[in-house]
Amino acid sequence: MTKPITELTFLNGIHYFHEHTWAKVEGDLVKVGITDFAQDSLGNIIFVELPNEGETFSKGDEFGQAESAKTVSALYMPVSGEIVEVNSELEEAPQNVNEDPYGSGWMIIVKPSNLDEVKELLSKEEYLNQIK
Repeated sequence: MTKPITELTFLNGIHYFHEHTWAKVEGDLVKVGITDFAQDSLGNIIFVELPNEGETFSKGDEFGQAESAKTVSALYMPVSGEIVEVNSELEEAPQNVNEDPYGSGWMIIVKPSNLDEVKELLSKEEYLNQIK
């Protein structure tokens, strides 16, 4: 990790998965990405492998990988459901994950099979306690 936790961004209104992904409910869909802590730990991300639209995953399944100069890290689903959109901009600009992990660095949009799974995720405070 290059930055102290106090210098990383953690947002209210976003749900956190213990495997360092986040989920933001947008209507009946869920936008997913990796946390600022995860991107900082990985270092400069040079490639992101994401699933295809239409694929389905269960909560906790690996849905892709993020590759940095240091390592390759699996990406895990915070909720179960079908991939309805993939952030194709990350193919050409994987650095968006480092620069704006909760904005332009989002990864997938999921149509959840059970939106109540979001309630099982961590709050900002719970996630911070996990990574300290």
